[in-house]
Amino acid sequence: MSQLQNDTFLRALLRQPTEYTPVWMMRQAGRYLPEYRESRKTAGSFMQLCQSPSFATEVTLQPLDRYPQLDAAILFSDILTVPDAMGLGLYFEEGEGPKFERTLQDETDILKLEIPDMSKLQYVFDAVSSIRKALNGRVPLIGFSGSPWTLATYMVEGKGGTDFLNTKKMGYARPELLHRILEITAQTVIQYLNAQIAAGAQAVMIFDSWGGALSHNAYTEFSLNYMQKIVAGLTKSAEGRQVPCIVFTKGGGLWLEAQAAIGADALGLDWSMDVGNARKRVGDKVALQGNMDPAILLSSPAAIEKEVASILASYGHGNGHVFNLGHGITQWTPPEHAACMLETVRKLSPQYHQ
Repeated sequence: MSQLQNDTFLRALLRQPTEYTPVWMMRQAGRYLPEYRESRKTAGSFMQLCQSPSFATEVTLQPLDRYPQLDAAILFSDILTVPDAMGLGLYFEEGEGPKFERTLQDETDILKLEIPDMSKLQYVFDAVSSIRKALNGRVPLIGFSGSPWTLATYMVEGKGGTDFLNTKKMGYARPELLHRILEITAQTVIQYLNAQIAAGAQAVMIFDSWGGALSHNAYTEFSLNYMQKIVAGLTKSAEGRQVPCIVFTKGGGLWLEAQAAIGADALGLDWSMDVGNARKRVGDKVALQGNMDPAILLSSPAAIEKEVASILASYGHGNGHVFNLGHGITQWTPPEHAACMLETVRKLSPQYHQ
């Protein structure tokens, strides 16, 4: 593998000194970029983009070619590759998002659930290897997975963005069934992320997109405990350096201290948290990533610059901050507004590292 030319992101995740605050954007390869829309049109569908290592490589590099300020690349894929490999039949309906042909609501189906053969996800690992080669050491590559709880909601409900009533009902009425889904999914995610690391991922992130929908006790039981299992099972170093792990629960600000205790190197924050307050709460246990509201990128350069300055000032002096959005960039974002954010971070952040 090529020598890494810019390891600022990796050093920040490990709370080591950096010259500035590194930055990347969740969903940075996506529909807001005209070049991505062209690639998707050529590929024919979102899944064909994901399942083709050459297309996945092409779109992963697009934002890096456009924005030289980016300090990391993230694998172009989807969290739902895992339940798809489990045989639930992932498909995308135009305008409605991802759906599954089969759901896990019947006890018989749940008891039959197994860890899939990782060869079913070989296209993901091939994409990781291809992207690493194409990056040629420019910046580190992030691999990722959904959290077991978040994946389970799709597997039980059959789609995203619901009120999760079927999944919650199972958790309260038949917790042993939900725990079976979560345990098998956690063991799958451990293998999946470790295979990404073996293929060349230099950091990994667990997206707990729907953890914030749980009650206080249910969050610990059904989400956090399984992320802790994953973190414990991850490959900790590769290519002679540590492989940091980021855990991100959207809507998870209530549980920051508990998240900081599970062994991850960094916590992602959504925009509902003040980053300075979060830093006081977790101390030096973990780095923090975040947390600008993606909607601000729809406003004006002046508003974007003001918000970047506010977040950097709130975190304050010292290391251990990776600037990011509080969730994925929206498809309606003008690309020049993303550039404004990235340029402002690079311009204003060095003063906090002197």
